[in-house]
Amino acid sequence: MPRLTDQEQQEIIRFIEADKPLPDKYRFLLFEDKREVELVWNGKTNEVCNSVLPFQTIEQVDEPRTEKTSEDDLQLTMFDERGRQLKGWTNKLIWGDNKLVLSSLKNGPLREEIESQGGLKLIYIDPPFDVGADFSMDIEIGDETFTKDPNILEEIAYRDTWGNGADSFIAMIYERLSLMHDLLAKDGSIYVHCDWRVSGYMRLVLNELFGRDFFVNEVIWQKIRSSKGQANGFGNVHDTIYFFSKGSNYLHNKQYTLHDPKRLETHYNLIDEKTGKRYQLADFTQKGSGEPRQFGDKGLMAPPPGKHWIWSQERITEGLEKNLIVFTQSGKPRVKRFLDESKGQPVEDIWTDIYPINSQANESIGYPTQKPEDLLERIIKASSNEDDLVADFFCGSGTTAAVAEKLGRKWIATDLGKFAIHTTRKRMIGVQRQLKADGKDYRAFEILNLGKYERQHYIGVNPNLREVEQQKQLVEKEKAFINLILCAYAAEKIEGFTSFQGKKAGRLIAIGPVNLPVTRQFVEEIIFECRKHQITRVDVLGFEFEMGLFPNVLDEAKSGGIDLAPKYIPADVFDNRAVEQGQVVFHDMAFIEVKSHITAGEKDKSATVSVELTDFSVFYSQDSISHTEQTLKNRRSRIVVEQGQVVKVSKDADEIVSREVLTKHWTDWIDYWSVDFDFESKREIIRVQDPDTGEWSEQWTGDYVFENEWQSFRTKKDRSLELTSVAHECPSGRRKLAVKVVDIFGNDTMTIVEVAI
Repeated sequence: MPRLTDQEQQEIIRFIEADKPLPDKYRFLLFEDKREVELVWNGKTNEVCNSVLPFQTIEQVDEPRTEKTSEDDLQLTMFDERGRQLKGWTNKLIWGDNKLVLSSLKNGPLREEIESQGGLKLIYIDPPFDVGADFSMDIEIGDETFTKDPNILEEIAYRDTWGNGADSFIAMIYERLSLMHDLLAKDGSIYVHCDWRVSGYMRLVLNELFGRDFFVNEVIWQKIRSSKGQANGFGNVHDTIYFFSKGSNYLHNKQYTLHDPKRLETHYNLIDEKTGKRYQLADFTQKGSGEPRQFGDKGLMAPPPGKHWIWSQERITEGLEKNLIVFTQSGKPRVKRFLDESKGQPVEDIWTDIYPINSQANESIGYPTQKPEDLLERIIKASSNEDDLVADFFCGSGTTAAVAEKLGRKWIATDLGKFAIHTTRKRMIGVQRQLKADGKDYRAFEILNLGKYERQHYIGVNPNLREVEQQKQLVEKEKAFINLILCAYAAEKIEGFTSFQGKKAGRLIAIGPVNLPVTRQFVEEIIFECRKHQITRVDVLGFEFEMGLFPNVLDEAKSGGIDLAPKYIPADVFDNRAVEQGQVVFHDMAFIEVKSHITAGEKDKSATVSVELTDFSVFYSQDSISHTEQTLKNRRSRIVVEQGQVVKVSKDADEIVSREVLTKHWTDWIDYWSVDFDFESKREIIRVQDPDTGEWSEQWTGDYVFENEWQSFRTKKDRSLELTSVAHECPSGRRKLAVKVVDIFGNDTMTIVEVAI
C-alpha cells in the first residue's frame, strides 16, 4: 500500500468517524491494483447470478406441418435427414428472464451440449435502450388495428432497467454481458446494437468486460433515410453496433458490397442491333438513385424513336464482371449490375446500403423493434460459418434465429416477452416451410422455459436443495406468497378454511401451489369444502391447470350449485411495482372445443384422424367501455376489450357515441392453433444436479412435451385460418390428441381429446 501523509490519514479517519463515503481519490491511494480507466456506478458489483434452474421443454416443432400421410410419404420421411436431429443439436427458443436463462446455460447441463457443438461462436443482442419505449403491439382484427397493452412483467422489467437512471441500466446490462462473455467460445464474437441514448455507457461496459484490446469495430448503421432534423441540432439517423471478440484469434469472414456507383468511371459502347452503329456514353457517373449524372456523345437519354436497341458494354473499371444499360419506363437509362458476391468493395464500418424495414416489406411482421434480415445476414456471415451456433438473448421478433436458420447455422433465442416468443415461433415455422418447399435442410426447434423453477426462484425456494428441505423452505415462504397473491388480486385474507385463503366481492379465493399445476384432486377438495359450508361462489387462482381438467370439472361443480371460476395467476405478480400499482390482471381461463374425425384406413388396424376446431371462448378485459365513452374526445375512436369482446367506441362531432363489436366470430380471437396427434408419447425430461455429489441425472417431470405436428396461423399478409387439420394416419388403439390455441394476445390454451381407433 502506498504511504499516506499524516494529513491524508487524519482526513480518512474523519470521514470514517462521520460515516461518510471517502472521496474518489482515496480509492487510488489506498489500493495498488488500480485501473487506468474505470467505469463506476452506484451499487456496482462484480457478482453475477449463478442460479441453475432446469429448462422445461414445453413444445417441439419437428416439421413445418404434415400434409400427406400416404405410405410413400411415410417411408420417405423415415430417411429424410431434415427436421429434428435425433442425434445432435435441436435449436432452442427460450421464454424467461435472460439473466436466469444465461446463468442456467452457463452453469447448467446445457453448457456441455453447447461446448459439444463447438461452442457459442456469435452473440447478437439488441437490448431495450429507449427509456420511453412503447412495448404495446398492434393486432389486426378484421379491417381494424387494435393496440394490445404490453405484458406488465415485460413492461416494468424494462422500466426497471431505468428505475435509477443510467445506474440501473448499466447494472442490468453489465451482469448479462458478463454471463455472455463467459458463454462465448474462445474464437467467438459479440455484436451489441444500441443508439445514442446508451452507446457511451455500452462502449465502456464492453471495454471493461471484454478488454479494450478486443474491440474490433464500431459500426454505424444508417437506419433512417430522411430526417427533418432537430430544432437545435442534427437529425439522429443512425444506430451503433459494437463488435468485440472473445480473444485475438476470432473468426471473421471478409464481407463485400456492390461497388459504390459514385466511384465508377466507365466508358460504354451503345450498339444499334440492326445497323451495328456504335455510340459512346463517356465519363459515366451515377447518383445513389441509380440515374446517370452525365452522358457524352449527343447526350442520348433514350433510344431513337422506332428503334430497338440492345445495349452492351466494354468493361473498363476493374471488378465489374458484367453490366447492362437498361431504360426505365420514363425512358431514362440505368445501369444494371451483375456482381459475384466474392468481389466488389470490402464492407467498411459505415453501413448505408442496408435499409430499415418499412410496413410494406415482405419480411415485415409488424413488430416494433424488428431489424432487417440483411443486417443480421451480414453479421452472421461475417462472424460464423455454416453449422456454427449463434445466439440472441433479446430476440424480439426472431430475426437472428430466422436468418441463422436460412444460413445453415444453429441457434439459441430468448426473450422475456411471451408475445415475442409466439411471434418468433410463427416466424420460424414459416422459415421451415419455405426451406422445405425449396428442398433445403432445416432443423427442428424446441420451446423451453424455466416454468415452475423460475417461480420457485422468485419466492426464494432453492431448487438445488433436497426435496425435503425444499418443502420445508416452501412452507416458510407460503404465508408471504399467499399474501402477495391476495394483495395483487385485491382480496381480503380469511382464516378457518382448508381450501380458501381469501375473499373478494362475495367470492371465496382458493390459491393453487406455486410449483405445481392445479389438479383434479385440488379442485375436488374445493368442491367438497364448498358443499360442507354451503359455499356457492369460488375463484380458483393458479399458475397452471392440469391438462383436461376443464370444462368437465366446471360442469360437475355447476351441477352442485357451485359457480367455480378458474383464473390464471400471471408472472407479473412477482413484480412488486406491478402489485403496488394494481396493474396485475388475472385472466379467466379460455376454453377450446374440438371435434375429432376418424376414417378407416386402407390397412387393417389403422385409420386417419383429423381435428376440427369448433369453438374458442375468452374473457379478457383491457380498459372499460363506459370509461372510454366518458373520456373520448369528439371525432375520435378507441378500441376496448371488455369481457371477451373487442369493441370500437366512437364519438362524433355532436358527442354521440357509437359502439361496434369487432370480434364478430369466435375465430377472430384465434391467431394460431396446432395439433399433437399422439400426446403423452414424449415425456418431459429435465436434468437436475445432486446438491451433495454435484452429479447430474435425468428425471421425468410427470408432464409431456407437446409435439407440434400440424399448425395453422395468421400472418400479416394472410389473415385466413384453417379450422380442420390434415388427416393423420394412426395405428389402432386408444390415444390422446392435444390441441393448442394461441389467442391474439399471445396466451396459449390447451385441451386433450381421447380417441379410440
